[in-house]
Amino acid sequence: MNISNSVAEHCFVPKVSIACVPSYSYPSGTENDDAISQALHRLTADAGWSDGDSPFGKVIPRGARVLIKPNLVLHRNEGPGGNDCLVTHPSLIRAAVQAALRSPAAEVVVGDAPIQGCDFKALMQESGLQSWANEQMARDPRFKGIHDFRRTTCVLVHGVRVAEENLQSADQFTLFNLGRDSLLEPVSDDRNRFRVAWYDPRLMAKTHHLGVHEYLVAKAVVDADVIINLPKLKTHKKAGVTCALKNLIGINGNKEYLPHHRLGGSAHGGDCYPGDGVVKRALEYVTDRQNLSSHYAAATTWHLLVAVLARTSRLQGDRLGTDGSWHGNDTIWRTCLDLNRILLYGRTDGTMGPEIQRRVIHIADAVVAGQGNGPLAPDPLELGLLLGGNNASAVDWVGAHLLAYEPEKIPLLRHAFDSFRWPITDFPSTAVRVAGELGCGAPDAVIGPIRPIVSHPLGWRAASASPVGTQSAHPTPGAAAEAISTSPWDA
Repeated sequence: MNISNSVAEHCFVPKVSIACVPSYSYPSGTENDDAISQALHRLTADAGWSDGDSPFGKVIPRGARVLIKPNLVLHRNEGPGGNDCLVTHPSLIRAAVQAALRSPAAEVVVGDAPIQGCDFKALMQESGLQSWANEQMARDPRFKGIHDFRRTTCVLVHGVRVAEENLQSADQFTLFNLGRDSLLEPVSDDRNRFRVAWYDPRLMAKTHHLGVHEYLVAKAVVDADVIINLPKLKTHKKAGVTCALKNLIGINGNKEYLPHHRLGGSAHGGDCYPGDGVVKRALEYVTDRQNLSSHYAAATTWHLLVAVLARTSRLQGDRLGTDGSWHGNDTIWRTCLDLNRILLYGRTDGTMGPEIQRRVIHIADAVVAGQGNGPLAPDPLELGLLLGGNNASAVDWVGAHLLAYEPEKIPLLRHAFDSFRWPITDFPSTAVRVAGELGCGAPDAVIGPIRPIVSHPLGWRAASASPVGTQSAHPTPGAAAEAISTSPWDA
């Protein structure tokens, strides 16, 4: 199905609609007319997506293939905050699927690539999504279920990564090479500095180096005519914010295609941590040795050295680690924006078109958002809101205000409005406007008076819009987890 230029123009709309949910809790059942479903219908009407019969009637044309992309990052919160603030809630996924099936779509599928350590089966069963999906597929064969896009999964055994590779055939993915047009090109060199946690850096050296920047995107994504992006609004230790833009990490099948940071401290051209440090340089070296090891015994030995050096670094006062968990991370935003460009302009043959190839809309779950040490150990932030918009940058700009950030201090959001080939906006951040049930106007004017006190990751306190001293005024249950990044995974 070819998408028209008039439809493509809808992607560049600075309006963000907001619907309020009367409770900070999610429905436990699978009824079709719960508070989340009702709020979704009001949101789609305000956003101009509804035709009266279907909430997405003006978005989904007859015969369209629809992909719904939630955030299913992990099966269990690594902190005490619970799963309501961790993943897109099942009630919103169900409501979006049922709304899409009220359109003349040819097929509707849900898909995501969680982090490599996610137990997808457990997540599906414990959330009730698996049984619901089975029943929904039986009722309407246009629904094709919930898919795990990962080609690699792994578990940690005594701190050593044990992986299952090539779980899906490569022909289920489309390889894109943005080459010198990648936003990673300006920070590329011949020193193999790109990293993602728990991966052999030689693999990433093959996919990202000067003149070559490859991404492996699920065919279900590039084959879709319409994408409904369903992110969870959370703080993020590497990117500052995860919402519509960052959620696109989950369209890629293998982690070695996803640079998250660059080796070294900022004093030497890296962005893993600020400044420099002998212990941190040694920690990076032995971490690489562990990830390069092909034998379990060797990897275990290197892991013991990693643990000793990490403990030494903490005793010296380090609270940021060596994985790019701070506001100076100059890599992850580039990867995220590259994937957003592919989502909009990527053709099914792996080339990039001059025009937008598919309709994309964004509906963010902020009923219970995530604060603190997100994205994997967030604490709940009860906002009671759904955010909707045609443009990911605009939605995230508003989301950052709700998370009590100054969005211009977050590289992912600031650069999302830049001018580059295959742009994702054609308006400045100052044009973003809020509409709907919180009021209408500029985000700061509407949200500023009601902005909550929010706990931010330690490395992102410099981007906070909260008055000095207020972040610890109401500590959350997992506040201690903010002291240092402990998760082994990148997300």
